[in-house]
Amino acid sequence: MYEQFGLLRPRAVYAHCIHIDDADRALMYSTGTAAAVSPTSNLFLGSGFFDYAGADRAEFLYGLASDVGGGTSFSPFHTMLAAYYIGREGQTKPGVSLKPQQLWWQHTAGAARALGLEGVVGNLLPGCEADFVVLNPQATPLLARKTAQAGSLDELLFAMIVLGDDRLIAKTVISQAETA
Repeated sequence: MYEQFGLLRPRAVYAHCIHIDDADRALMYSTGTAAAVSPTSNLFLGSGFFDYAGADRAEFLYGLASDVGGGTSFSPFHTMLAAYYIGREGQTKPGVSLKPQQLWWQHTAGAARALGLEGVVGNLLPGCEADFVVLNPQATPLLARKTAQAGSLDELLFAMIVLGDDRLIAKTVISQAETA
């Protein structure tokens, strides 16, 4: 029905997309339509799970989002952790293990790409607008211990996803634009 009314197009973003199949994902890909995936909402409501493996197979656009209308948190750390849980235990069998770098990308540059704002926001490249946070991986004793033991970037990023909360944020920077 959305296609019949011209509602599937670039910069059209649909929430959740948990009850779609491969044909729907292919249609979203072919029209440039994106999904805003809200895993904390889906877990809280028990409404279903986003199929990350299916989305990646179809190569359609999606980004991580928070939905406190039906969810539990604005926290990007809670959102990424919920996406990790769903990827591991969701409807896809066998489950997929979302890598920490992929989770951070989907919450930043992936979300910008899904909104049609790639190259404008979502990263710290020269010429891009940026609202961002500076993180302190030693913000709490437990986090400091875990991140000190990290042997790779993925281990560091995963520790911040699992143990991160508002104390991890050392500074917030709003409306910065850097030119090359």
